[in-house]
Amino acid sequence: MLGVGKKFPEFELTASVSGDQDRAFETLTQDSFPGKWKVFFFWPKDFTFVCPTEIVGFGKLNDEFADRDAQLIGGSTDSDFVHLAWRQNHEDLTESPFPWVSDIKRELCTELGILDEGAGVAQRATYIVDPDNIVRFVSVNDLAVGRNPEEVLRVLDGLQTDELCPCNWNKGEATL
Repeated sequence: MLGVGKKFPEFELTASVSGDQDRAFETLTQDSFPGKWKVFFFWPKDFTFVCPTEIVGFGKLNDEFADRDAQLIGGSTDSDFVHLAWRQNHEDLTESPFPWVSDIKRELCTELGILDEGAGVAQRATYIVDPDNIVRFVSVNDLAVGRNPEEVLRVLDGLQTDELCPCNWNKGEATL
């Protein structure tokens, strides 16, 4: 698995950005959000049960991430059209405010080392990538267990201090 301190791989993927058929897709690359932190989070499959809870959880914090010059980017190995269909057919996902990349060829997941060999899907992985496209945080959960978007935001806050942050540190608290 690609770890902390490594350059995030180059990619060019189609992303679902809206449930509106007329403006549903955009092409994203590693350079799509210059000068911003990126928070990539991958889920195993669309039209499942744990994954939408995470998408909604990150979506509720989208403005918090944006306030920190961070762009959320979700994704799975499902196609862009499956992403669109899920947005259109799941009322909690219709207004999701961030792009969902389609790694249908499994190239990015393979390069990141997060392709679950047994299931053939993306592992439940999270990457925080700095504005220079360097990985600063990686976390992977079991396919059956959802992650905590607030913890990802807390880690981003810590990374952005450029200071030493103790256990359970929160934004606004003293650093070491």
